[in-house]
Amino acid sequence: MEFYSWGLTGALFMTAPSKRENFQRETGMRKLGVGVLGVGEMGRRHAENLRCRVPEARLVAVADVSVARAKEVADELEIEHSFGTFEDMLALKDLDCVVIATPDKFHAQAIRTAAASRKHILSEKPLATNLADAHAALDAVAKAGVHLQVGFMRRYDPAYSAAMKRIEAGEIGEPVIFKSIGRDKDAPPISAYQSKLNGMLFYNNTIHDFDLARWLIRDDISEAHAYATVAIRPEVAQYGDVVASVVNLKYRRGAIGNIESFVQSTYGYDVRTEIIGSAGSILVGSFRQTSATFLTKNGGTQMLADHYLTRFADAYVSEVRDFVRNMLNDRPPRITGEDGLRALEIAVAAENSYLEGKPYGVSQVAR
Repeated sequence: MEFYSWGLTGALFMTAPSKRENFQRETGMRKLGVGVLGVGEMGRRHAENLRCRVPEARLVAVADVSVARAKEVADELEIEHSFGTFEDMLALKDLDCVVIATPDKFHAQAIRTAAASRKHILSEKPLATNLADAHAALDAVAKAGVHLQVGFMRRYDPAYSAAMKRIEAGEIGEPVIFKSIGRDKDAPPISAYQSKLNGMLFYNNTIHDFDLARWLIRDDISEAHAYATVAIRPEVAQYGDVVASVVNLKYRRGAIGNIESFVQSTYGYDVRTEIIGSAGSILVGSFRQTSATFLTKNGGTQMLADHYLTRFADAYVSEVRDFVRNMLNDRPPRITGEDGLRALEIAVAAENSYLEGKPYGVSQVAR
């Protein structure tokens, strides 16, 4: 799960913006005005990237339910505007689009609000925590005629992107099996479950793997069979969540898959994927954060990634950069609201399967 702490130091912001501003003066390019809603850990990273690493963007404002937090981030990033409400930020004349990084529970309503203001949208996953809200959000986007991208940033990771190119080139033949592991290092505090602001494991964590499962195999899921446990932390059950799960998948064209999710691996942040085809296999990810392996008298050691913002730092930059460039050129986003809906349908099927103790067809939950 994604929880909040501060990221980069203020020193970076004194130098990076000036380079970006020089680039903009030299090229005479139009800048896209962007606002960020929710500046906890994830939203702050998006704001930092927009301010310092995306020359085509201009971070116009940030908004957060905590006015003090919004102001602190605005001050550190040296931007003028911070707000305590989304509506106040949307009223800014030079705002072209928004990045939504609130807790999961508020994504769908924020999308509807942004669409009503005719702003293009990049929303963190999941699209919503239930299908009714998801459909309402997509309906609002369609009615307003704006673009919506869902934040499945793993598609922008260099390793996953390279794997997809090889799959598309036919290097492993016809994909047959999808396997994925997603393990977070630190156990969430019990207060995170009590608040119920984020979706359960399938919606908050495994949703990334559900999206990868569709994207890399290039087929839709027809059935999910989920197993889950709270054995090491039984108190989580009262909040309708689990700490670990395994979801078996069936695809429409006959492939099969398996996804493991775990929220307290303790040894590091561990994300790995394998796609097995009729003529070969591709493995993405490893235990290592870097390629360095250290050998000592006590044995070998490896540097492990400790957080999703560490492992996917480059992907988050590429994601928001691609979004900004597409919006400037009025091109549809690479990852659409429809992609968000398809992944959500798999999550709902997985939850139903877990609760009912049997396989559950994705078509049973889809409208």
